[in-house]
Amino acid sequence: MELTVTQNVTAEDQEELLAGLRAYNSQFIDASGWGEVGVYARDENGRMTGGLIAEQKGDWFCIKYLWVSDATRGSGLGSRLMAAAEQQAQKMGCLHALVDTVSFQALPFYQKQGYQLQMTLEDFPYKGMQRHYLAKGLLR
Repeated sequence: MELTVTQNVTAEDQEELLAGLRAYNSQFIDASGWGEVGVYARDENGRMTGGLIAEQKGDWFCIKYLWVSDATRGSGLGSRLMAAAEQQAQKMGCLHALVDTVSFQALPFYQKQGYQLQMTLEDFPYKGMQRHYLAKGLLR
């Protein structure tokens, strides 16, 4: 058996690995209903001013990315994006939402949205920074 170590992970290698992982996981988890959700805000010219991308994993709605442009920051757009995404999550049957953020990003924002801090990972991604994991129950 040969081991290969590389810093160039190809799309093909990643897909082959994920296919094996999915096959193993399918013995325990039905991922057939899982999927992605995108919520986007665009200005009158069609230029994106903010957006959110998440994915459903069973009963959980996992927020992967949230971005609001500098020009719209503080306008309530982030809260509107979150509310729209959470409404969609509830329609999809999700019971909980999960998000993570780095210390220089948006911890107070997520707490204002009702997310509760579950865990903090110190010195991530660098010494002196933290990665925070937050969760929220989604009411039906």
